Amino acid sequence: MDDLSKLPRGPLARILTRNGVTLQTALDAPAGAPASAVLEELTEKRATLDMLQLLAHALPAREATWWACLAARQMGAQSTAVSAAEAWVRQPGFDTRLAARAALDAARPDDDTAFCALAACFADGTMGPGELDDHPAPPGAVGAAVYGMLLIAIYANETDAEARTGLFLTRGLDIARGGNGQREP
Repeated sequence: MDDLSKLPRGPLARILTRNGVTLQTALDAPAGAPASAVLEELTEKRATLDMLQLLAHALPAREATWWACLAARQMGAQSTAVSAAEAWVRQPGFDTRLAARAALDAARPDDDTAFCALAACFADGTMGPGELDDHPAPPGAVGAAVYGMLLIAIYANETDAEARTGLFLTRGLDIARGGNGQREP
């Protein structure tokens, strides 16, 4: 887990606290441990959902949003929210973020893929572009949106949830290593 170049080098506890995240697995690692050390411990404890949550909050917003889009596409999603979020990932900027916000606002209440557009909207730490730029996003909003999309994609069909968990974990770790996340376990 030493080659996770996209994860911050500092203490993971700081990231989790700032984002209001509590892992379900009790950790033996010291509070100053980096994400890589905590991921190693979670691997040993087979705490895959905690690993997904950790990655969702520790990855940079662009990479985390891409990961959510991969999960939505794995479900077969063909939505404006995913397309807009993917466009923002490919070319982050005001216009693509504005399009992601528009897709989020237009999404039906039952469109779970709106989590992808939500992650893109909150990516710079605000509620969105334009007038919303004056308002801070909730702490951990990007990570929560990404983790939510991952859970929805994992449990969309419970018969192979374990296999999808492994797939998404493989992809998240690939992204954390600087890859494109399109790997199979």
